[in-house]
Amino acid sequence: MSAADAETIKRRRILAAWLFAVAAMVFVMVVLGGVTRLTNSGLSMVEWKPLTGWFPPFHDADWQVLFDKYKAYPEFREMNWDMTLTGFKGIFWLEFVHRLWGRIIGVVFFVPFVFFMLRGWVDKPLGLRFALMFVLGALQGVMGWYMVKSGLVDEPDVSQYRLAAHLILAFAIYAYILWVAIGLRLGPPTEADKGPLTRWSSALLVLIFVTAFSGALVAGLDAGLTYNTFPLMDGDLIPERMFEMQPIYINLFENITTVQFDHRVLAELTFVAVLALWFAGRRHGAGGGLALALNWLAALAVMQVTLGISTLLLVVPVPLAAAHQAGAALLLGAAVWVLREAVSAGK
Repeated sequence: MSAADAETIKRRRILAAWLFAVAAMVFVMVVLGGVTRLTNSGLSMVEWKPLTGWFPPFHDADWQVLFDKYKAYPEFREMNWDMTLTGFKGIFWLEFVHRLWGRIIGVVFFVPFVFFMLRGWVDKPLGLRFALMFVLGALQGVMGWYMVKSGLVDEPDVSQYRLAAHLILAFAIYAYILWVAIGLRLGPPTEADKGPLTRWSSALLVLIFVTAFSGALVAGLDAGLTYNTFPLMDGDLIPERMFEMQPIYINLFENITTVQFDHRVLAELTFVAVLALWFAGRRHGAGGGLALALNWLAALAVMQVTLGISTLLLVVPVPLAAAHQAGAALLLGAAVWVLREAVSAGK
């Protein structure tokens, strides 16, 4: 290996380590967002100040101003009319930390990005990938505020559509960062034709995204607070009232019964698909990093199903529900790892 090749590998590993750190921060952001949602803290900040909102209120008068603004909106009038300033501080801090963490991610990404560009470590294709990550991150901030605004109008709850879009965009950013980071570690993919494991891993990744989208609809409609039995839904394999709404398709997005049923079925399909992929990997002689990634994927799938069922049976306790959302992100990350390893190996 020449000195130039060794230097290139060193730089790629440094870039990968940076991206893995950013992906870990995005993971924390996803978990924070879930806790914010579960504790009904997301509507405590009724203003969006993307450039000037770095600091919390420091004085009692500042706190009172923010509390008075919160009182003008539906959540206080309809749900928290007896809330004190102390109680308001409790929900405010979670949302503030959530937004602050997003800003910190932006800095942790942008400053090294500029540094690496100035050092000449980043060629044009890789630079375009990094630029796309930054744009998607900025768009995620806008999407977050767009979601919050839906809960500041008539009903003290955000739109399940906007909540789902916010989560899926976060997952897409997370997955893309991991894809590029793993690629930097593994090197350029093989030129061989795509093998069956690559095709099946791609399909699994799509299925995980769809399942996560359905889970966001469950969260947005508080559908997890109903039908808290498993595997049956209050005694029925296929519950009644699944198609009460008109037009029929709207049941998939707004009918609590249908939304929970869909998420159960998709989660079960995902679990079966993961196990099938694991067995396929063994049959096709997956080894090295691909075998390790498949093992992690299978283990995380078992964990995620266990968390999901436990969350449902115990009527959505915050710690378990937050762990379930974290598990979804980990499972997605493992699926990205498996796919990238399969592409690299030409499997």
